[in-house]
Amino acid sequence: MHEYSIVMSLMEQCESLAQQHQAQHIEQVELKIGMLSGVEPALLAQAFETFKLDTICHHAKLVMNIQPLVLQCHNCNQQSQVDERTIICPICNSNKTLVVDGEDMMLMQLVLDT
Repeated sequence: MHEYSIVMSLMEQCESLAQQHQAQHIEQVELKIGMLSGVEPALLAQAFETFKLDTICHHAKLVMNIQPLVLQCHNCNQQSQVDERTIICPICNSNKTLVVDGEDMMLMQLVLDT
């Protein structure tokens, strides 16, 4: 389960950012998780709860915002948002699309307690 290694890296990033801002604790960790990121949100939440205990995030709340796919169609030149795992344009049913958003996982915000 690669969610464990993702959370371990996330904890390191949180520790580093907290040190840079002289924070004593992290209250909240907000992530953007794309539908095609390969990350399973439930497993990530479980890993976060397990690994946060011995870190600066031990009281932190995890907020996950699931990013739908945003497709750019090369056939009809329309950009559309889809809430399912597909690369088919919902407007013209073409498969000649480019994924513009929804493939990444990003740390969006930390709420620090200084």
